Amino acid sequence: MNPFTLLARLVDEAPRRALVLLAVLVAVLLVAPVALDRYLLSVFFLIFWFATVGQAWNVMMGLCGQLSLGHALYVGLGGYVGAVLWVKFGISPAIAIVPAVLVAMAFGAAIGWLGFRFGIEGVYFALLTIAFAEVTRIGFDNWSYVGGAAGFFIPVTAGGGSAINLRGGPLLFYYVALALMVAAFVICAALRRSRLGHAWLAVREDPEAARALGINVFRAKMAAVIVSSAMTAVAGVVYAFYQSNLFPSQSFDIARSIEMILAPIIGGLGTLFGPILGAFILTPLGQTLIALVEKIAGRAIPGVNLVFYGAALMVMIWFAPNGIWPWLKKKLGIPEERS
Repeated sequence: MNPFTLLARLVDEAPRRALVLLAVLVAVLLVAPVALDRYLLSVFFLIFWFATVGQAWNVMMGLCGQLSLGHALYVGLGGYVGAVLWVKFGISPAIAIVPAVLVAMAFGAAIGWLGFRFGIEGVYFALLTIAFAEVTRIGFDNWSYVGGAAGFFIPVTAGGGSAINLRGGPLLFYYVALALMVAAFVICAALRRSRLGHAWLAVREDPEAARALGINVFRAKMAAVIVSSAMTAVAGVVYAFYQSNLFPSQSFDIARSIEMILAPIIGGLGTLFGPILGAFILTPLGQTLIALVEKIAGRAIPGVNLVFYGAALMVMIWFAPNGIWPWLKKKLGIPEERS
């Protein structure tokens, strides 16, 4: 048995051993910046970030079976709340994360209540999430307090480069994003094996059967939306300070929502390593393609990475419809994950 197969088997057999594998991966990534330049640090930041938001979305779709196509809503809300509190009131993003999460949870609760209370499911619930993100985008486009369509900017030198205020270079954001990815993995691993996690899996497989077993389906779905929105909002705050600018047309755009969900879909829905594996595959390839096209064309071509992601998704649907991680486990003879 090769080392990869052994480690992967350990991951699926016990969450405690999964944390050992994660610790090994993190140990490697902690020292990796020694060999990375600024550009590669930025690429790794995006890998970690997409793995984090993919894990958050995976809570809703992969664990609870609720399709959301408007998750950029929570990224934008988290980013704007954190940025506004820092720039206009001097509140550190380390503290501003709390109200940012609360605002995102409130929006998530509103979407969930409207959807689940009135029986809006499947693609219709997905349309509801898109509608909320689009209405919010329009609102921020016309809200002069946050710059409107012209954007909201975070001073690069604010806080004197303090790490606690997320003012620093690529190395700082590399480690912050790495911490987010690890935290998201640990949280999802704990949730998956909790009583709530088992309720989500039951709802995902058969809501009526879950209800017959005494599970409060409405409460389980609401919990999934709220947890997912909270995790995404934290990532939104970090991304806003990484970019140092916010534009409604980008922050709440459906294209961003689609980009966020591709990693768990490609990697494997409902699995812990699916979002991470998907992010490690898609993000570097997408960034390489952007740089290659820009070099050939002499200018940046917006959306070229999305074309690549679409092609990759079609290939995956053909060869591994359940995602790379389940396909890889099957090829290596690794047993299925236990819920």
